Amino acid sequence: MKLGVLVPLNNVEEEFKKVYDLGFNSCQLCCWEEVLMTDEMAELVNKSSEKYNVTVSTFWCGWKGPQRWNFYEGPLTLGLVPETYRYERSRELKKGSDFAKKINVLNIATHVGFIPETPCTAEYNSLVCCIRDIAQYVKNNGQYFLFETGQETPVTLRRIIEDVGTGNLGINLDPANLIMYGKANPVDALDIIGEFVRDIHGKDGCYPTNGRELGKETPLGEGKVNYPQFISRLREIGYDGAITIEREISGEKQISDIKNAKEYLNSLIN
Repeated sequence: MKLGVLVPLNNVEEEFKKVYDLGFNSCQLCCWEEVLMTDEMAELVNKSSEKYNVTVSTFWCGWKGPQRWNFYEGPLTLGLVPETYRYERSRELKKGSDFAKKINVLNIATHVGFIPETPCTAEYNSLVCCIRDIAQYVKNNGQYFLFETGQETPVTLRRIIEDVGTGNLGINLDPANLIMYGKANPVDALDIIGEFVRDIHGKDGCYPTNGRELGKETPLGEGKVNYPQFISRLREIGYDGAITIEREISGEKQISDIKNAKEYLNSLIN
């Protein structure tokens, strides 16, 4: 297993230098602005990657429109689940796949949204068709389409991967999200979805304390993810990819927490 860090697509050379200065040689690139996905930006990514010896494990592709990260408005606004935004977001994800191809990245990840738990519904089956269309496009680019965990149970996630059935679907496993959304214990979740994991977010958090809001993110090692057990279980299932540290704050505290997370994870994987 190798450690990396999540960085934004803007200010690429500066961000890659930060990755290098922090002692990483892997990162995920995250983009929420379609306007950044240009040929010029792809060229800059490739040059910066070579200059700082940093590999991009996954291109994390966001989408336009409202985003409400809670249990009431979230199902109505996030990802591909809301039909109002589905066509435009599908187009953006395909453009993200094309951009990732230009920077030689095989994994495209996103939040698909609150996938319906009940499969025998028109809502669920229309979502399957939408994801199949995107996944086939991504497959034609020689890539994998990854679901970031959090908004669905592991069983629901496995079911939709099986039902879409394109053979190039995977998971960007965020163990903290499984806890913060109250969906699963991430160690146990590996029994259900472990074979599909292609990238991992190194993040920590707590369970929800009410029925409206997610649980709180914490510095890695201070939340409810049992990282010693989690790393041990990853070894058992043969995972040998990246663990990409994500800390969803900014400033000096973010850098400090990333450094501490790196030290803690290194103590577990080495």
